[in-house]
Amino acid sequence: MNNFSLLLFIIPIGLMCLVMWWVRRRSNLQGDHRDNAQAALKACNVLLQLIGCIQQHRGMSTAFIAGDKGFQQRLVSKRSEIDPLIAQLQQVAVIENAYDYPCFTPNDITLWRHRWGVLTAELADYTVEKSIATHSNLIASLLNWLDAIGEARIELPMGDVMAEGAVRNFAHRLPQLTECLGQARATGSGVAAQSSCSAVARVRLMFLVSRAESLIDQACAFDKQGSYAALKVKALASMIRSQMLASQHVNVSAEYYFSEATAAIDAVFQWARDCGQNLERQLAQEARTHKAGRSIARQTPSAGN
Repeated sequence: MNNFSLLLFIIPIGLMCLVMWWVRRRSNLQGDHRDNAQAALKACNVLLQLIGCIQQHRGMSTAFIAGDKGFQQRLVSKRSEIDPLIAQLQQVAVIENAYDYPCFTPNDITLWRHRWGVLTAELADYTVEKSIATHSNLIASLLNWLDAIGEARIELPMGDVMAEGAVRNFAHRLPQLTECLGQARATGSGVAAQSSCSAVARVRLMFLVSRAESLIDQACAFDKQGSYAALKVKALASMIRSQMLASQHVNVSAEYYFSEATAAIDAVFQWARDCGQNLERQLAQEARTHKAGRSIARQTPSAGN
């Protein structure tokens, strides 16, 4: 009887200790996930900056190869912006490599850097098509890494505290939209520099315009703050259709087209940055809520006494 009474006393205490251990462990894991997500946001911002710079370099390269030598000095200047970002990405890769399943490794960045060096060294001998394809392959790698980090480090572990669709907009839809517009800028810059649109370029531009409009609609469905970017994208699409695809003669200069396309892309990048800042605020709010909850939990027993 005494043993039975002792068990009745010990079992509830054991269960209570187990629950307390589980709650504390879950709390610590949640804190780790939040810290990882905040670090991942910074990594995503580095990737976004690098993507934007490579996209601009691609557009300038296309116009330069097509005959507009005014872009030569701008290419040199743009490369000076890109090199420090690659160095930052190398540091991100070192941190990422510490995970059991890294989204990318330092070796991946080393290979990417080598391919970038080959491109810049041989650019003068490239055709417009080869330049666009080589740039686009480099950008595709960056987009894949950005998407992977957004999903693995932010969306999956912290999705329950984020607004619906926010992470996908930040790390996937909007970056993909900038790339779609970036390819349209590169292709259109070559078309404008040559004052004519080939059949291949025409089909390419038609596809890119349609894709861009689809992505902007998807992103706006989750975030109404992108109305300005949507207007810029639709204005660019209208210009491509009316001044490049409507007739054989192109009625826009390479410099003007590049400027207008860049304005649309910059608007989308600003939208992506705003999304990132919103995510940071949501993580900060979750941290404050979590801290307040733990404080109340610690005070509750003493209040009962």
